[in-house]
Formats: sequence, structure tokens, C-alpha cells
Amino acid sequence: MTLTIFVAITAAALAVQAIVMAAAFLAMRKSVQRLEALAEEVKTKVLPTAETVQSMLVELRPRVETTIENVSETSTLVRAQMARLDATVNDALDRSRLQIIRADEIVTRTLDRVEETTEVVHKTVISPVRQVAGVIRGVTAGLEFLINQRKRRNGANVAQDEMFI
Repeated sequence: MTLTIFVAITAAALAVQAIVMAAAFLAMRKSVQRLEALAEEVKTKVLPTAETVQSMLVELRPRVETTIENVSETSTLVRAQMARLDATVNDALDRSRLQIIRADEIVTRTLDRVEETTEVVHKTVISPVRQVAGVIRGVTAGLEFLINQRKRRNGANVAQDEMFI
């Protein structure tokens, strides 16, 4: 009897297992059908797009290569022109510096000559004029002194004459 119960339980377990396996098989079949439909949809939608992109890349590749070559040549030309411009600007700056140095030397020499001329004029004209002016002041002071003494004498005589009257 135990053996019969055990065989019955085992038979029932096998039957349940068979049902579960059949359900799993049906579920897998549905999943495979969905994946096949999805794969077909990908083939119909994505692959033509990928082919279009690939054909565009094939068509655009020469244009892109030409553009890259043109940009490379242009950058080479621009570098060469910038080197020329740099050399020209440096040359202009060097020449400007030299001209500024020359102008500074000319101004310095001119100022030195003006100072020398001022000293010469001072020594040859102003100093003698001051000396003559000093002599004239001395003579004027002496004459004033003499004239004032005469007035004092005459003034003293007049004052004494008035006393007598």
C-alpha cells in the first residue's frame, strides 16, 4: 500500500511536471513568435535606414575628404601668412625703435645746444649789461649824493639867511 501511494504520488508529480513543461513550451513558443516578429520589424525598418546611412557615407566620403584637404591647405596658407605678418610687424617695430632713438638723440643735442647758447648769451651779453648797469647805478648814486650835499649846503645857507631876517 505504501508502494501504491508512493507510485500514485510520483505519477501525480510527473503529470504536474508534464503540465508545467507543456505550459513552459507554449510560453516559449509565444516568446519566439514575438521575437521573430520584432526581428522582422527591425529588418524592415532599421536595415533600410542603415543601408541609407551607409550609402550616404559612401557618397559623402569624397566630399568630406576634399573638405579636410581644403582645410589643411588653408591652415598651411594661414600659418605662412601669419609668419610673414609677424616678420613684417617685427621689422616695423625695429625701425620704429631706431627712429625713436634717433629722434631722442636729436632732441637731446638740440637741448644741449640751447643750454650752451644760453650760457654764451649769459656770459657775453647779460653779464656785461649787469656790470654796466652796476657802474651806472654807482655813478647815479654818486651824483645823487653830490646833488644832495649841495642842496643841504644851500638849504643850510637859506636857513641861516632866514634867521637873519
